[in-house]
Amino acid sequence: MKENKKALFIIFLTVFIDLLGFGILIPILPTFASSQIGISDFGIGAIIGVYSLVQFLFNPIVGKLSDRIGRRPIILISLLLTVASYIIFSFSTTFLILFVSRILAGLGGSNIGTAQAYIADITDKANRAKGMGMIGAAFGLGFVFGPIMGGFLAHFGYEYVGYASATFSFIAFIFAFFFLPESLKEKKSMSGFSVKLFNFQDVKKIIQIPNIGIFIFLFFVIIFSVANIYGTFALLGQKYYGFTDRENGYLFGIIGIVSSIIQGGLMKRMSTKLSEKAILFIGMTALMIGLSLIPYGINFTGVAIISAILAIGTGILQPTIISFVSKYSPENMQGTILGFNSSMGSLARVLGPLWGGFAFQFLGYEAPFITGAIFTFLTILLTAFLLKTKKLNIN
Repeated sequence: MKENKKALFIIFLTVFIDLLGFGILIPILPTFASSQIGISDFGIGAIIGVYSLVQFLFNPIVGKLSDRIGRRPIILISLLLTVASYIIFSFSTTFLILFVSRILAGLGGSNIGTAQAYIADITDKANRAKGMGMIGAAFGLGFVFGPIMGGFLAHFGYEYVGYASATFSFIAFIFAFFFLPESLKEKKSMSGFSVKLFNFQDVKKIIQIPNIGIFIFLFFVIIFSVANIYGTFALLGQKYYGFTDRENGYLFGIIGIVSSIIQGGLMKRMSTKLSEKAILFIGMTALMIGLSLIPYGINFTGVAIISAILAIGTGILQPTIISFVSKYSPENMQGTILGFNSSMGSLARVLGPLWGGFAFQFLGYEAPFITGAIFTFLTILLTAFLLKTKKLNIN
């Protein structure tokens, strides 16, 4: 148990340091692409979407590979790819160079399912939600300090943002290389392993497992709803509210603070006092309210309060649904199923920014946010129906 706690802390720290570098880039990427390279709003959606497209294609492969060669080597290789992507970003002067940097970043970021499988390896089912919450907290904290640093560094030059991100990911690599132990006790044979961008046989097996297909679908819709605003939130701040990069960074930081508080501590208390159903509906309702109100925040204070409501929703939903997926997955398929779930989340992050960029440019600045709220509302109705008909079984 003591060793497991140590391993949990190490994977938390590794993910946090890496996500700190990622968080630095997030608030300034859309404004950098718009103001420095002259990319359209829809083009910015494509730049952001390609990152997740690569993750969608490679997450299942990486997750499946981690079941065979171990979690540690996958995490180490992915960190080096991430370092390379940030360095290329610092030299980006055209759409193509920036596009290539995001492809490499997507390859590096295809380790999310592996990190989740690492948690599954070292926790029992009773403590899995808490373990997944720690990964969520690492994400949240990365989004607390990263965007604030990114907004500050952008004042001196966007290239410094890339250098800082590369530095943090390299520190994460060094830290993982020396301190991160292997978590997989029994590795599968490489015989029969095939590299397929989309393995329909694996998908068929996964969705036939009770509850799993429904949870993965819910995860997809929720992530799509949030991803509508990935490229447009900073643009909304810049073009319609008149926020600076630093103010946009503060807003992302607020989202990160609230998410980390939810995932790092409150989730445990909520899980002891509330049912799984109640937690799920609270998260979806908060997300719907936050998305629907962002375009009408009036000023920085108003948008900050609404962003906090949004963060409550995302802070609850992501670790909750992921823990459900892990809880109902067979032990020998944790890497495969969590990798596929991450892949579906990545597909949602492809379609969301593409639609968000298109809607922002051609339908109006409110459209991406209202779209996300509508899809979240439909998810609430669907979940209530599935629970009532007992096609979804949770406490």
